[in-house]
Amino acid sequence: LLSAFIYFNCTGNLFLSGLHRTICRRPQTLLQGRAPLRLQFRSKKSRVRLEEEERKTRNRTVLTYIAAAGVGMIGLSYAAVPLYRLYCQATGLGGTAVAGHDSSVVEHMSPVKERVLKVTFNADTHASIQWNFRPQQSEIYVVPGETALAFYKAKNPTDKPIIGISTYNVVPFEAGQYFNKIQCFCFEEQRLNPHEEVDMPVFFFIDPEFDSDPRMARVNTITLSYTFFEAKEGQRLPLPGYSYQPQ
Repeated sequence: LLSAFIYFNCTGNLFLSGLHRTICRRPQTLLQGRAPLRLQFRSKKSRVRLEEEERKTRNRTVLTYIAAAGVGMIGLSYAAVPLYRLYCQATGLGGTAVAGHDSSVVEHMSPVKERVLKVTFNADTHASIQWNFRPQQSEIYVVPGETALAFYKAKNPTDKPIIGISTYNVVPFEAGQYFNKIQCFCFEEQRLNPHEEVDMPVFFFIDPEFDSDPRMARVNTITLSYTFFEAKEGQRLPLPGYSYQPQ
């Protein structure tokens, strides 16, 4: 009996101690299993947050590029008309008289005496301006390589000051590259006080190369035409050689 008791006691203690160790280890195992889940959840949240920040950064970058492109397009649209006008003045495209010749060019020109050209003058006013505008001469005769002077007259018949600005072209359009203006009043604001009247000179010449261009062989008449508009903020002048469509 004593030996059996001792055996039972020993095995029972061993059993109880083993059960205790099993019970005590189980919470630790559960805790050890839960810790990685929390870490995974936190890392997933961090990864989602980083991806969201990267997406927002990309969106801001794209919006910045779009805004810059929009501003650039607006700037180009505003600059297109004056740039095209300068190009026309430099090349004579669209019936625009060529500008920018210095006095040395005029001094060394050789007039083509046997080629006489008739230059006629035309004046128009847009409905936006209440001016009286007309050429003081209907026509003059010139030869290529010789300077000429013509005058226009403008009057403001109203009781308020008006600022005007003019555009011009040459007909036929192909002759525009040979029509050189030394001095004129085009594309410059002109202010006329109430009932004021002024003379506006145009100093020009026909390039001597006009006579050697086969396209100009049958051209004997050139028309210089001016149109005045009231100068207003945001006013869009017509491009040389094209019809004007009011807004």
